[in-house]
Amino acid sequence: MSNFQSLKTYDPIRLEVFKHRFAAIAEEMGAVLRKASYSPNIKERRDYSCALFDAQGRMIAQAAHIPVHLGSMPLSVEAAIRNFPNMQAGDVIALNDPFRGGTHLPDITLVTPVFVENTNVSTCQHANVPTLFGFVASRAHHADVGGMTPGSMPVAREIYQEGLIIPPIKLVAAGETNQAAMDLLLANVRTPEERLGDLRAQIGANRRGALRLSEMVEAYGHVEVNRYMDAMLEYTERMTRRLLENLPDGEYSFTDHLDNDGIGDQPVLIKVTVMIEGDQARVDFTGSAQQQKGSVNAVYAITLSAVYYVFRCLIGLDVPNNAGCLVPIEVLAPEGTVVNALHPAPVAGGNVETSQRIVDVLLGALANAAPERVPAASQGTMNNVTIGGIDSREDKPRPYAYYETIGGGMGALYDQDGPSAIHSHMTNTLNTPAEALEYAYPLRVLRYEVRRGSGGEGRYRGGDGIRHDIQVLGEAQVTLLTERREQNPYGLNGGQPGIPGENILIRGEEEIPLPGKGTVELQSGDILSIRTPGGGGFGEEQKKPGSM
Repeated sequence: MSNFQSLKTYDPIRLEVFKHRFAAIAEEMGAVLRKASYSPNIKERRDYSCALFDAQGRMIAQAAHIPVHLGSMPLSVEAAIRNFPNMQAGDVIALNDPFRGGTHLPDITLVTPVFVENTNVSTCQHANVPTLFGFVASRAHHADVGGMTPGSMPVAREIYQEGLIIPPIKLVAAGETNQAAMDLLLANVRTPEERLGDLRAQIGANRRGALRLSEMVEAYGHVEVNRYMDAMLEYTERMTRRLLENLPDGEYSFTDHLDNDGIGDQPVLIKVTVMIEGDQARVDFTGSAQQQKGSVNAVYAITLSAVYYVFRCLIGLDVPNNAGCLVPIEVLAPEGTVVNALHPAPVAGGNVETSQRIVDVLLGALANAAPERVPAASQGTMNNVTIGGIDSREDKPRPYAYYETIGGGMGALYDQDGPSAIHSHMTNTLNTPAEALEYAYPLRVLRYEVRRGSGGEGRYRGGDGIRHDIQVLGEAQVTLLTERREQNPYGLNGGQPGIPGENILIRGEEEIPLPGKGTVELQSGDILSIRTPGGGGFGEEQKKPGSM
């Protein structure tokens, strides 16, 4: 049963007002972060998330940013609270350690406590000593945090090869930057000026969020805002329980595979069994493969985010993104498996690739419980590309690191085709515009087009993928972390699978196939061609009258 009071004690109109006020704080934080950031990955692609938490660390609202951060950001706040139980106003806690609240190393999270005067506007009582009221947090994917390859997304064998590991530390203490910590961080990355600009943008976003939450408490009172924080959590929990009640009780299982871990060539099994009973669910990943040598391992936070995302989508209502969604859902992910890896496993691809496959198996299982809500498999990959080298276009050559994820086809539904050339499921970023990419890096975009015919056939067709051709204008190192190059995105109800993706190096007149995961050295003038998967089709294709 719910730990909250009944929603009947709340004014539904006031509840709606508070829902949008909380969400607006997170959205405004995102706007500040985007406008103040330096890197195209944050400024153009919007690879970040911002969220609002109560004093217990429960997520109250997250802006409509990156789904893979939904269930994982609360663990970062928990880690900050656990390591710094006596935070002060003006503190900013930074972390990226996947085994202490993070996801993968490029995602740096900043957590800021929010202190307010304990004011109750209904009784005009004031407490002069500020008290901890909640937290705001921002997470951004930094285009380089060191490690063995530019872009910090290598096919590694241990996490130490993936970049600088940041445990929870005070990056800002009582409003003053911890310069020693900042200097240490910047000394271990290839693009320190860009990293400093992006970190300052995150600090600014958190300050804006703290200011807006303080203003909200000043306007409505400490007690009232707290009351409607609880109301938001209860509302989302009730909507999730209503969804579960409307699904048929039973056990629903599904299996799928990653192509490989980048070190070996064997497929990696991911299995899930979803048990629905009344208004509760258990999601059990027992039977999934053990953690891998390569960097496809996901920490528990990633698996939690994928579960959160799938059930949040099935609700189908405009409910807040908050901790209430997971209250009636138990998630079991055995330690030491690819869906709950242990230190020092490499995890760069777990956040971006394994998260997508976890969604695929969850949707595959729930397709039997809610066939009219669940689409066929989407492309099932983020098609991670990092390119790094020396930019010699100016008088003073400098290192650069470009990172991008590329969209593809989405799966078809029972009544409509899947959209083409779009980011799907656990990613919600934009593409880097060709103009911004060519301005920032010694790269040239030659093709960016829909990969026609890559969607699976069926009564309704899967969406088509993308072909993205990038020419390097100097020697460069490219790292690929891509999936669905061997395992097709599945179709449903007789629909055909989508066409797998391809990675091609074009050197002169020669086309050289590249593996789905790996690092390759490019010569000036070489072209990297990424051709992304299409989505699966839905239903058997209906034959035209008179056809054989």
